[in-house]
Amino acid sequence: MTVQDSGKVALITGASRGIGYGIAEALVARGDRVAITGRGEEALKEAVERLGSDRVIGIVGKAHDEAHQAAAVERTMEAFGRVDHLVNNAGTNPVFGPIAELDLGVARKVYETNVISALGFAQQTWKAWQKENGGAIVNIASIAGVSASPFIGAYGMSKAAMVNLTLQLAHEFAPAVRVNAIAPAVVKTRFAEALYEGREAEAAAAYPLGRLGVPEDIGGAAAFLTSAQSDWITGQTLVVDGGIFLNAGVG
Repeated sequence: MTVQDSGKVALITGASRGIGYGIAEALVARGDRVAITGRGEEALKEAVERLGSDRVIGIVGKAHDEAHQAAAVERTMEAFGRVDHLVNNAGTNPVFGPIAELDLGVARKVYETNVISALGFAQQTWKAWQKENGGAIVNIASIAGVSASPFIGAYGMSKAAMVNLTLQLAHEFAPAVRVNAIAPAVVKTRFAEALYEGREAEAAAAYPLGRLGVPEDIGGAAAFLTSAQSDWITGQTLVVDGGIFLNAGVG
């Protein structure tokens, strides 16, 4: 089936696999042209081929590198002439353990990759296209950023900062650009394997909807938040969690 071109262009960071790839799939399926970034050249090349090299380009680099941020936006503009939607998905979580023993250098690295890079990409897309032409930004946060997150404290703190970054950008970029966040629970990706590997059935049993998330769940949410159907929504964090927060109730 031939997909009609939507006329829109999206830049998605950290999208060679996992949630980012799921979002890219959803946007390509509705007719967007898409630029994806990632650290691994081979993985990025394979992702572009699977998504369709006629509609997708890959840009290799590290999200926290300011030169890469500028180059990614410039390359997107050169290839497609616009960048309507930015999805800040790139993230890292290199440490697991109590926050009392958290290495501060590692904490700084987590913030640099998960938060500062998102701000950098937002600044670049704003200047290159969105300030004059409008668009939407979606930041991938986490339920770890809106609740206590034992043993992944640095990650949780960074995602809480991502939620507040969403509010700041939504306020400053209005009315031209809508800015929202998605806060997923555990999604079945290589990134999150440590949270369910070898115990998926047990982990899924805690969710009222009876399963862990999959990248397509987040892809659908991102497609909505970058569509005309969400034109009156900004500054919000959409929790996509299979109902896990329902278990926090009393009784």
